[in-house]
This record gives sequence, structure tokens and C-alpha cells, in this order.
Amino acid sequence: MRVLIVTHYFPPEVGAPQARLSELAAWWVHRGEDVTVLTGMPNHPTGVVPPEYRRRRLAQEVQDGYRVVRTWLYATPNEGVLRKTLGHLSFMATSVALGMRAAGKADVVVVSSPTFFAVFAARFIARARRAALVQEVRDLWPAAMVELGVLTNPRIVRFLERLELGNYRAADAVVVVTEGFRQNLVSRGVPAGKVHTSRNGADLERFAPRGAADPAAVAMRRRLGAGAGECLVLYAGAHGISHALSSVARAAEKCAGAPIHFAFVGDGAEKAALEAQVARSLLGNVTLLPPVPRGEMPDLLAAADICLAPLRDVPLFATFIPSKLFEYLAAGKAVIGSVRGEAAAILAEAGAVVVEPEDPAALADAVRALAADPARRAEMGERGRAYVAERFDRRRQAEEYRLLLRRIAGHDEGPGHRR
Repeated sequence: MRVLIVTHYFPPEVGAPQARLSELAAWWVHRGEDVTVLTGMPNHPTGVVPPEYRRRRLAQEVQDGYRVVRTWLYATPNEGVLRKTLGHLSFMATSVALGMRAAGKADVVVVSSPTFFAVFAARFIARARRAALVQEVRDLWPAAMVELGVLTNPRIVRFLERLELGNYRAADAVVVVTEGFRQNLVSRGVPAGKVHTSRNGADLERFAPRGAADPAAVAMRRRLGAGAGECLVLYAGAHGISHALSSVARAAEKCAGAPIHFAFVGDGAEKAALEAQVARSLLGNVTLLPPVPRGEMPDLLAAADICLAPLRDVPLFATFIPSKLFEYLAAGKAVIGSVRGEAAAILAEAGAVVVEPEDPAALADAVRALAADPARRAEMGERGRAYVAERFDRRRQAEEYRLLLRRIAGHDEGPGHRR
């Protein structure tokens, strides 16, 4: 089966969609499928294109057995609605004009959204190649932007919602990453049989737990600013308007004077505001670092004692599940989630701690309690690791996804099929 993945974001860019799609592609190739990824020149979130990709209209490479076709786009930092929109529009145009021919034939096209613009390109390519179309929904957009106050014009919102529902109708299948997303789409008229849930997960081998004396973890702790005897509390991921990191910084302020150090690793639209808040509050127990390459993520998590998964306190986010929590749990870490709904239920089942979103006092209390109880942290890590191994093994999920794609593309594997 020939699979074409169309996505605005892909490694070496760092982030949840990049990790998910690259690991899915690698597994599908391992299972014998022919996979091509059509994406833009890497630049997210800084807007800076690496030197080896600059001044190129088209680039092709091979990663983990699958082809990657990259097209020129308007590179811009992850800030400012107009410039970001121009960046996405440019990829929509060049992925068709430059990338479609280089990508070749396909039996099924998988497009990752948001945004809408990559979906429009994938719709055109799927029709031109007479391929099945699968839209993967990682975020309820524009609904999330409405609840966060970014989109306020009712006419624009209604127009975008019509485009959103039109894309779902055009797809042969819609794959969502939470059951809450599925219920949302079905309640708005998308046929239930068309919507499939494939949650995020973790690569259990990559994120295997390590001992405190692991050299890479010890070196990473020094980079993160943790002193001897300090409990290291880590947030790793996007620094966006969805993540309530200002509340985490206020929790860090409440922990001042205790042997606890907070580290924020990542980048995004709210990074500058977080830096200003930390500087203004003179928080000596906080380190802010840029994102680490995907290959260093296991070292990063191995260094931490406690990992944080916060979200803003808005109703729609009860349907969201931060993908980072699965890797936190797989790495055997004590986890505190400032979340509601589906994510809170998963963390509670995994033995993690759940507090109210955007409540710095509750978060600080939970951090101090865990920092003072290494035995509890170890027990939480073992239980969380076992929970993910049972329910959220990314390879098992990738195989289920592959079989779904084969059914949609008319490549069913019968009972006697062998690979």
C-alpha cells in the first residue's frame, strides 16, 4: 500500500505532531508499506530554516526507510496570525505545485490538521491521484481558538466552521486523537462510522526508565539547573496560549526556599511572556531552555523527578489529552496533571496526581508533597509505566492505524495474510 502523509510540521522540528507522524511512518514502513511524507522546509517554531534547506524549492531525503519530500514555504515564527496564515497558505500552494509530482502515486493520503490549508492541498492531491483521503484531527479548530479568545468575529467563526465540516465530509475517514473529539464531531453531524479514535501513545523502548546515576540524565540535570539534592520539576513542550505556564511559574514562586527546581523546556508564542514573568519575580528556582532535539527527549525525561502536564481552564479542553503525558508515564516519572476530563481520567487511572487547572496553590502543594516523598514518586513511576505499556503502546496503536488505512484503501488483510 502506498501511503502519502501531508503535514505542515515534521522532524527535525520538535513537537507532538512531528513525533506522532514520524513514528507512525517508521512503523508502517517496518510493516511493509510504501510511505512518503510531503512537508515543508523545517522552521517551526522559530521561523529559521536550517542552512542545508535554505534557498531550495524542493528537497528529498530518506528517514527510517520512508521518503520525505519538502517544498519551499514562507517561514515565519510561531506568532502573529497574519504571518502564520501566510506561512500555511504558502505550503498549501507549493505542496501541490512542487510536491505532488515528486511525491508520486498514492493509495491513501493522510493529512494532519490543523490547519485547514494542508487539508485543502491533500484533498486536491487525493482526487488527482484517485486515492482515499484520511483527515487526522489533532486539535478541534477553530473551536479551540474561539474558547481561547483568539477568534471573536461570529461571521468568521461560522465561515471557518463550515470549512471544517466540509473537510470532514470530503474525507473517506476522520481519525481523532481523543474520544472527546470523536463525540464532538459526531454531535455535529459527522457520521459515527466515519470517525475513528487513535490516541497518542509512547514508544516504550525509547522511553524506558533509567536509574538516577545514568550519565546522560546526570548531565541533563546540570543543564536544567538542578542542584545536588534538589527535586527537579519539568515541563517539556510547546509554550503556547493553551498551556497555562504562567500558573506553573506562580506555583514555582510558591515553592521558593524549598529544595525544588523548575525547568521549562520548549518554545512558542508565550515563551517571551514567561521569560518576563520569571525575570520580574526574580525566580532563582526556575530554568528556561529552548527545545531539545527529539533524540534527546529520553535524556530530558530521565533527568526529571516530577513531570507536569498543564492546560488552560476552558471547557473545551476537557476533550484534550496532552500527548506529552504518555511519554512522561512511559519514562517511569511521577506526573502531575493540571487538567480536566479525559486527560484527568487517564492520569488518575495511571496513578498520577491531578489538580485543578490554573490553580498555582494546588499545584505547589502537590509538587511539595511529591518532592518530599521519593518512595511515592517511585511507586507512581512503576504504576504509570505499566499502565502505558498495557494501553498506550505506540507500536500497537500504529499497527491498528495501519490496518484501518488498508481497509479504507481497499487493501484488507485477510485471516491468512502473512508478512
